Amino acid sequence: MSDLSCRLATFDDLAAMRGVMTRAIDELQQGFLDPAQVAASHAIMGLDRQLVEDGTYFLVEIDGCVAGCGGWSRRATLYGNDASAGLREPRLLDPAHEAARVRAMYTHPDFTRRGVGRHILAAAETAAAAAGFRAAELMATMAGEPLYRACGYRPKEAVIDRVGSVDIPLLRMVKPLSPPAP
Repeated sequence: MSDLSCRLATFDDLAAMRGVMTRAIDELQQGFLDPAQVAASHAIMGLDRQLVEDGTYFLVEIDGCVAGCGGWSRRATLYGNDASAGLREPRLLDPAHEAARVRAMYTHPDFTRRGVGRHILAAAETAAAAAGFRAAELMATMAGEPLYRACGYRPKEAVIDRVGSVDIPLLRMVKPLSPPAP
């Protein structure tokens, strides 16, 4: 049995997480997007340092190797990376009326189908619920949609993000959260 561990990511983890993100985008989107869409995806996907700074971003390791990363946010930004200024909305959400954002979910291609994504989702949902959020919302890639559906997320809105002349299909999804146990 593999030794899976989950912890909050730190700024010391940035290089390793970038590597996981790049490989995940390039390899796991194949079969869902054409090569131009995969290449364009880098403009709207990847590292958002704000999540690490806020202490809401997790890193999963299996047998000492970075297997994945992802987290949640109490900020209004739904998706994007450090460079996607047009997508960033740093406003804090109202947990009583708005959904927490599940953000930047990536699994290293060598570690797919081993529970990494489910583990990160569970950690993010638990933390968001403990912060008072009653729902979680995310922007799914076509490759991520099956996992999110299997974990109880339901489609809210189909979205096309245009990067240059390339359209990238995305799916906004939502899930109610259970309050933390007393």
